[in-house]
Amino acid sequence: MLKRTFMALSAAALLTGLGLPVTAETAFDGPTSGPKAAEGKSIVVVAGDLKNGGILGVTNGVQEAVGTIGWDVRVLDGAGSIQGRTGAIGQALALQPDGIIINGFDAIEQQAALEGVVNAGIPMVAWHSGPKIGCDAPGGIFANVSTDAMTVSEVAAEWAMDDGADGVGAIIFTDSTYQIAIDKADRIKETIEAAGGTVLEYVDTPIADTSARMGPLTTSLLQKYGDQWTHALAINDLYFDFMGPALAAAGISSEDGPQAGSAGDGSEAAFQRIRSGNYQTITVAEPLNLQGWQLVDELNRAIQGEPCSGYVTSPALVTEEGLAKLGDSNQFDPDSPYREAYAKIWGK
Repeated sequence: MLKRTFMALSAAALLTGLGLPVTAETAFDGPTSGPKAAEGKSIVVVAGDLKNGGILGVTNGVQEAVGTIGWDVRVLDGAGSIQGRTGAIGQALALQPDGIIINGFDAIEQQAALEGVVNAGIPMVAWHSGPKIGCDAPGGIFANVSTDAMTVSEVAAEWAMDDGADGVGAIIFTDSTYQIAIDKADRIKETIEAAGGTVLEYVDTPIADTSARMGPLTTSLLQKYGDQWTHALAINDLYFDFMGPALAAAGISSEDGPQAGSAGDGSEAAFQRIRSGNYQTITVAEPLNLQGWQLVDELNRAIQGEPCSGYVTSPALVTEEGLAKLGDSNQFDPDSPYREAYAKIWGK
């Protein structure tokens, strides 16, 4: 069952999400109705860490969508720390905006700060704020925008099993700061083991510290496991920004070393590595720009007291073969008229 799910999703993603020339533009599978644009609104994006390619991609999508809906937007960077995110929420609250977008951090982590936003009556929507996606997420979140994280994890794990068959020896990288990261890593582990693969180690290391930690950690894991380590699987592409140099320093080529696959989010750096065969083989990407537009639409609904749309976007399995057919693009942007669809809903 898992293998069939993997094949069906990856084929659909490569055909529609990555825009192979054998297909025409696909229909937008999101909402077709909703409130017209609220006029003259000002919003704030509180970004968990703009060095994270997923968070940056969503922020860019929000800024693009705001240009169409006609609002003002200000972006505040939490800079990858709990204290930084708390401070950014406080700064956002002081600006007294009409709405706030929580971008890329756990609502539970910032529960006390977000209670201040709720008490002020400011509508909030979020990207990746916790394991519950869709409408009425915890922490006063009107809508938590995401793909189905468990599907993303299964696809990444099934890729590893398809690539390495019964000889898979996987190391999984996660960050226990985020509940969704734990859930994703757990699902990767369960999927690999259910299919007969081996999980050598489950490594908990903070995303925010990858630049300092991943080099020494990679070297240590190589010394510990050697050739048993066939696949590296992470809950975010950022881990692989710093694994490749350590492998190269050890004299291990991208082809001969552990094959790297990420269960999110499809950063530009990851696309470049995959395209060039440089220490990352696949990523399971989210449509970050589309999700930015969805956040603006959900916030427009929240501001006007309308129900959330309930829309859940689909991920794409990104491979070197698929990227070769995309030209120079380093972003998964679905080949569908989502911009036009949202503009029509907003009356723009």
